[in-house]
Parts: sequence; C-alpha cells; structure tokens
Amino acid sequence: MRVIVAPDKFKGSLSAPDAARHLAAGLRSANPALEIEQVPLGDGGEGTVDAAVAAGFTRVTATVEGPTGSPVAADFAVQGPRAVIEMAAASGLHVLDGGTLVPLTASSFGTGQLINAALDKGCTDIVLGVGGSACTDGGAGMLAALGAKLRDARGRPIAPGGAALASVVRIALETMDPRLAGTRFTLASDVDNPLLGPDGTAAVFGPQKGATGDQVEELEDALERYFRVLSNELGLAAVSASDHPGSGAAGGVGYAALAVLNAVRCPGIEVVMELTNLAQRLRAADLVITGEGSLDHQSLRGKAPVGVAAAAQQAGVRVLAVCGRTTLTAAELHSAGFARTHALTELEPDTSRSMSHAAELLERIGATIGTELATAPAPANQEEISLV
Repeated sequence: MRVIVAPDKFKGSLSAPDAARHLAAGLRSANPALEIEQVPLGDGGEGTVDAAVAAGFTRVTATVEGPTGSPVAADFAVQGPRAVIEMAAASGLHVLDGGTLVPLTASSFGTGQLINAALDKGCTDIVLGVGGSACTDGGAGMLAALGAKLRDARGRPIAPGGAALASVVRIALETMDPRLAGTRFTLASDVDNPLLGPDGTAAVFGPQKGATGDQVEELEDALERYFRVLSNELGLAAVSASDHPGSGAAGGVGYAALAVLNAVRCPGIEVVMELTNLAQRLRAADLVITGEGSLDHQSLRGKAPVGVAAAAQQAGVRVLAVCGRTTLTAAELHSAGFARTHALTELEPDTSRSMSHAAELLERIGATIGTELATAPAPANQEEISLV
C-alpha cells in the first residue's frame, strides 16, 4: 500500500516536515511493508518555504530588516527561475523584537528586500506567501525596498509603518527596480478582505497586531490617504485593486502586490500543492494522511488539510486527518472529506502536554493507523477500504 503523508505544521509544536517525519515513523513501526511518501505542506503562510524545500527547492538565507528595522535572517526557496518567499520570515509577528507589538510603525520593508534577493538570484517567477505579518503599512515598506519613493509635503521620505502613511503626498514608482517588469508574481493568500472599510485590513487584522480602537481608526485613515495617492499615480489599476479579494492580506501587502507588482492571487494551498506536485502524486496513492495543529472552522475556509482532502477526493483516494485538536463535529469532518480524524488530545487531554509531546503522540497515532492498515482485509478497489 502506498501512503502519502502530507500535513501542514502543528503550530507551536512541530513544523510540517517534522510532523510528516514522526507520522511516517509511527506508520513504519507498525507496518514496515507500507510504501510511504512524505509531502509536507503549507497554506501560503509560515511553512510554505519548508514545503518548497521538501519538494526540491534550495533554501537561501538573506539578512533583511525586520518589522522594526532590526536585522533578521530570513529564508526563501529557489528552484531555477522560481522563488518562494514567506512574508512572515521577514515581516512577521514571530520576528518582532522581544515579541513586542508595534502596530503603527511595523514595516514590510524586509519583504521587499527578500524580493530583491530573489531577483539577484535570477528569479523571474516569485510566489509571495503572506500571513502572520506584523505590519499594517499597505505594502509601502515593501515598495520602498524595491525602489519606490514615498514623500511627504516637504519632499522628505516618510517614516516606516502604517501610521506614517497619513503624511504621504507623492509615491514615485518610476524609480523601482526595472527587473520587476519582467517578473511574474503570485500572491498566495486565503484572505479575501479588501484594503479599506469595516472588512478591511486595519479593522479586521489590526487588533491582532496590537492596535487599539483609536489606532485602528488612525491606520484606516492613513491607508485611505495612501490609496488615494497611489491611485493618482497608477489610475484605475490602483482603484480596482483596493476592492480585489486579498488586497487586505498581510496588512495591505496584498494591495501593493496586486496594484503595483501585477500579482495574481491564488489560494495558498493550491499554490503549495502545485509546488509539491501533489495532484500527480495522489494518482499513485492508496491513502493520504493530512492534518494540522487545530482542525476548526477556519480550516474549512481553505486551509491545507481541506485542500488536500478535495484533491484526494478528485483522485479517488481515501483521506485520514491527524490534528492536535478539533472543534469540528463528526458531520463537519466527514463533509470536509475525512474518512476518520485522530486528535492528539484523544491521547493526551492536557493541551500544553499535548503540544509539548506532539512528536511522540504523532508516532503513536501513526502506529495505530499502520496497525489498522496491516489488519484490514485487502480491498478489491479503493471504495472498499474502511478504517472507520
């Protein structure tokens, strides 16, 4: 039997490659005859570079400015002319100095520096995975790193961060890196929020980045000014991009990518499945095991496990889910395409212990699945396999 192990990360516990490795170890311990292929995944956010590297890309490290300007060592992945960049690696919450939230001044400048590093490697096809960002600057920092000049009424460069956009009066794009014109950008994002308004990036995601109610209003006003100035520069392209699904992703970096870099937005899991060639691999599989740290209603909006289940269903392959915990009902899990779901909390109800012992628990669950596969009668076809 050929089994594909394709989990996303177990946030706070294990990376996707580590989760896949421990599940595979458990499977092999109970059923050495299994043919197991590990395909760790991501959904466009953290873990996307790991998934690309596991699929054969080369990991590259660049030192860039973090959200507050401090140096950060950020990885991206390269294969031929293609690069995969995680915004969170350069401009994410997890690289903030001391973890201190700075919603008004955090910048996406380091993300632009990563794009520059990819261009320096000769890449002309760049996947920009967004998620977990610390900033709400509309991608202004990213554009500045790529050569754009944002000026105030006295012709001075504006300060980093979203709040400073309130003083911008001119955005010069003609000074941007000319290599961008020959580069294709894919915005890997599951977020469909617009840039502005009650469903916009400041209102919805600002509080997650530490913004108070007053600061959300300040960021909203600053982003609206930024939008108007950029619209004066670009015209209709910038106007329409502000309402495009995903323009509110990553504090508005999605807007800059769509309006200025002419990016095409795709759901993160679809991008990662294409990078890993998962659809083709599924054709030769008998079973796929996927999962993530928490299977919940957010997962149903396009997270990796549900994307894997949909692809497996098209290929006629049965899917099992493994997670740290789940808040979904049995009916919701079945409707999502999972024949059966194993949660670490079934073995260790204490959440903190479940997270700290995730590797061991995943191996135990893998062994349980391996034993079931070893004792199940050999099916005549895929429809007869039953592990429930």
